[in-house]
Amino acid sequence: MTGDVVGLLREALADRVDIDPAHLDAMRADKSGHAAAGSPIALVHAASIDDVQTTMRIASATGTPVVVRGAGTGLAGGANAGTREIVLSLRGMDRILEVRADDLLAVVEPGILNADLNRALADHGLWWAPDPASREISTVGGNIATGAGGLLCAKYGVVRDAVLGVDLVLADGRLLRLGHRSVKGVTGLDLTSLVIGSEGTLGVVVGATLKLRRLVPGQARTLTASFPDVRAAATAAAAVTASGVQPAIMELMDASCLRAVHHLLELPAPDGNAAQLTIQTDGPAASVEAESIAATLTAAGGTVRLARDEAEAELLWRIRRSMHPAMETLGTTLIEDVSVPRSALPAMFDEIARIERAFDLVIPTVCHAGDGNLHPNFVFEGDEVPDVIWQAADELFRAALRLGGTLTGEHGVGVLKRRWLVDELGEDQWQLQRQIARVFDPQGILNPGKVFAP
Repeated sequence: MTGDVVGLLREALADRVDIDPAHLDAMRADKSGHAAAGSPIALVHAASIDDVQTTMRIASATGTPVVVRGAGTGLAGGANAGTREIVLSLRGMDRILEVRADDLLAVVEPGILNADLNRALADHGLWWAPDPASREISTVGGNIATGAGGLLCAKYGVVRDAVLGVDLVLADGRLLRLGHRSVKGVTGLDLTSLVIGSEGTLGVVVGATLKLRRLVPGQARTLTASFPDVRAAATAAAAVTASGVQPAIMELMDASCLRAVHHLLELPAPDGNAAQLTIQTDGPAASVEAESIAATLTAAGGTVRLARDEAEAELLWRIRRSMHPAMETLGTTLIEDVSVPRSALPAMFDEIARIERAFDLVIPTVCHAGDGNLHPNFVFEGDEVPDVIWQAADELFRAALRLGGTLTGEHGVGVLKRRWLVDELGEDQWQLQRQIARVFDPQGILNPGKVFAP
């Protein structure tokens, strides 16, 4: 049967079908450190919507599972492919099809990198607001699949706020045009929002109509504040939110994160257990807002420094964006992603400290403090996640839920969090979501085993 499927693919798509064992093996894993069992049977390098439709028609006719793949930078195992599965790569579909400055929209293919899109949009005085730390290596299609967020989302929103419509190929190869190009649009059910964050379980996103912004006028200002410990930094971040001043970015790094990044970048070691907030204000009032935030942080016990120039500001953001590469130098890393109400940040850091003590672990944590999204990192040796790590992660997830939070703010569920999904959703909603997925994909061939436990 496997040979028949590959033969059908090759007959229809010729050299766009790749069966090189090394290339297939690379499709088993993503940046999460998790790898699927077995190996996929073929890797299709789609160059057009027709290629995607052809692949899905063959998959549907033969009952063969399909895993859609962008750049493979996901952190939940959502795009990992295994035994008897087809990998459908959209990385080569990377064109900007249209930019309309008058309507503040762009139409793009899913394989374009986030940062490449914004470099091109800058020539039009525009930008697309979602800003994941992985922007230089993650695709817009992957951002849509996971419902990505990033550093700027507290002020400018996440992917769900920045997509007007998607073009979606269903499991049987039909093409749907979802959403609209107008600012408003409430005709029928909002299937665009349903697809965003669905992790490839409802269809294949082959195009997107994006809501753009004009470039922010004025000079951004960057400041840092150092605190004696992470709880004090979290309390100060909550105070900034409560003050009513809205920074564009507010990031928190605990002592373990700072030490690892400074070592990676060959910078002087930070002090003791110091934690750091790094904040950016933008727009015409950037300087006034930076001074107001600095006063709030000083009152909260922080040692505040305003970046002298653009070079110093760039270094500060390089430190933050180097977090994940720094973790990779420590061992295999399970990068988690929970969110809590912003006022609950200090309590969540208390929970992380409790879990560290209970399981004798160090859990380096970085946080989008502007919106309450934490990324605790579990570091271990080898390819298999030890039981003690899963036990600690279970405690962490349940703590976030108790505080009114969620299992994932931007990385998605994939395979790594599916066992906890019903704990957050409840049995009735969990079953309803499974039923909705089956309406889109009756055979269950799209990314099987992801999000919902088998």
